[in-house]
Amino acid sequence: MADQVVPHFQNSSGHDSVAIGAREFMCIGANPPFDHPHIFLDMGVENEVVCPYCSTLYKFDSTLQPNESSPSDCNWTPAAA
Repeated sequence: MADQVVPHFQNSSGHDSVAIGAREFMCIGANPPFDHPHIFLDMGVENEVVCPYCSTLYKFDSTLQPNESSPSDCNWTPAAA
């Protein structure tokens, strides 16, 4: 059983880049129903990664919490079941 939720981020506003506090996360593209397949991305030792579906450039920012982004409108929380 997982002990934590993988952070999810989206870019409905079309920002050039999004700073996030996690190196491993899910990109959903835009807010549902306009999302793309939810893809797991892992920066590894790098400080940035581009989503192959929506081309959003995600940049790691150590001053942010793992579930935070800048701009903050890129945070996404899955709906409770």
